[in-house]
Amino acid sequence: MTLTGKLFRDAVISGANNISNNRVAVDELNVFPVPDGDTGTNMSMTIGNALPELKAAGDAITAGDAAKLTASAMLRGARGNSGVILSLIFRGLSKGLAGKSEADAKMLSDAFKLGVDAAYKSVMKPTEGTILTVAREAYENTTALAVEGGDAAEFLRAYIAEGEKSLEKTPELLPALKKAGVVDAGGKGLLVILSGMLEVISGGDIIRSDSETKPTAPAAVAAAGAVQEDIHYAYCTEFIVNKKQGAKDATALRAFLETIGDCVVVVDDEDIIKVHVHSNHPGKAIEEGLKFGELTKMKIENMREQHNNIIKADEAVQQNRKAPVEPTKDFGFVAVAAGAGVEALFSDLGADSIVRGGQTMNPSTEDILEAIGQTPAHNVFVLPNNKNIIMAAEQAVALADRNVCVIQSRTIPQGISALMSFDPGADFVTNRSAMTDALGRVQSGQITFAVRDSEYDGHKIKQGEILAMDNGRIVFTEKDVSKALVKLTKRLVTGSSSFITVIYGSDVTDEAAQAAYEQLRAKISDNIDINLVNGGQPVYYYIISVE
Repeated sequence: MTLTGKLFRDAVISGANNISNNRVAVDELNVFPVPDGDTGTNMSMTIGNALPELKAAGDAITAGDAAKLTASAMLRGARGNSGVILSLIFRGLSKGLAGKSEADAKMLSDAFKLGVDAAYKSVMKPTEGTILTVAREAYENTTALAVEGGDAAEFLRAYIAEGEKSLEKTPELLPALKKAGVVDAGGKGLLVILSGMLEVISGGDIIRSDSETKPTAPAAVAAAGAVQEDIHYAYCTEFIVNKKQGAKDATALRAFLETIGDCVVVVDDEDIIKVHVHSNHPGKAIEEGLKFGELTKMKIENMREQHNNIIKADEAVQQNRKAPVEPTKDFGFVAVAAGAGVEALFSDLGADSIVRGGQTMNPSTEDILEAIGQTPAHNVFVLPNNKNIIMAAEQAVALADRNVCVIQSRTIPQGISALMSFDPGADFVTNRSAMTDALGRVQSGQITFAVRDSEYDGHKIKQGEILAMDNGRIVFTEKDVSKALVKLTKRLVTGSSSFITVIYGSDVTDEAAQAAYEQLRAKISDNIDINLVNGGQPVYYYIISVE
């Protein structure tokens, strides 16, 4: 069988529901003990961004258009590194299926290859034992099955089987996975999505989302652009025939339907006949189907009405989005931050737009893109301030209507240092270089807590323990937050250090922060200035900047 646009649409909806239903299980595969934007959640939110448009897509949509709609929505909704990589895999599917009304096994294989290549190119130093490995090895080990005219369902089933084999080997490639006794979360998430898609492509029903309160189906509206205003056949008609004994061959039914409409699909097996046709006379299709047996699951949709409804819905969505503002200056800045005090720091340093987010709250590419559009500058520097937000920010570059540069700040201190290095009298290239160089001149420390038992990077960690992180790496655990602050800050200070900023979070009282500051002041040389700031940030008790 081939993969039609309707099947692709329903398959992605099913895959999105499957990862939504299983996101907690995928999240729990994460081995890093620090609270973060977990893999299953990020992947679910990324593909979930395509659901409204997919549910608005009518049955006449082609495979190429369904793939394009999915990839576009996932690109805008991509969250976290796992979400971005997932969106790139689906962008490859979109490119591979472009212009295709249906797809066979060979087309799907070639499309997966494009997705794998795009995903690998997006990562500066690809790590094997991750979603990248699973997607690549699944492709490489199924090329022999990818023949022209080959069954799309059988190919996808084999792709998933090879992916499962690759996933089982990920602990051998990443020691942290082996110590924790788990497989890679991103690879698992990908296979959960593809398995949900296979359920539909192989003839089953769309997997229901656990969050649904009542049975739902894709909305009876046509995707904008998928159905032209000049619709020759107004009614999309579907039904299933429970074949009566001695029923005629279904080819006769197909031949009749082709005389009254188009987009005819007739699937015949031992007991039933599945029928789909676009026609101006749905009654004639139903009458003809009755000659072959009893009818069930009948559905008739007016595609002209669908088309008008989707146009109205799209206009409403567009009205809710903020239109980009016109540039009025040469340079502007977007910073990702969480906590009123941290947001104020960036605003005071000149950030035009703040995207609320960070650890555990990874903003989407669309969130960042909208902030860029609200920055009234010809050249916009974006400060992600978190390693799991950099890729999503970089996806916004090609979508923006102005020149955008992502400064790869991985922490709040790096973002502040980069912004302070901006010279309004210098040109774009000079500032880009200066701001990037500033990232290496600041030492970043973070005090947080363990969300799970873990053995990570040589440390046996118990849930609830205080974690001290030196530039993103866990260096020790503690029982007391203030002791951890003093010990970590002393570790970050060097002979050339002259300034320390301690930013305390929402879980630290003013009194506790002041007491910790006094302890720190007693342990640090008087030649080094120490500044205490109420950042109000979640997750981190303290963020430490040493320059």
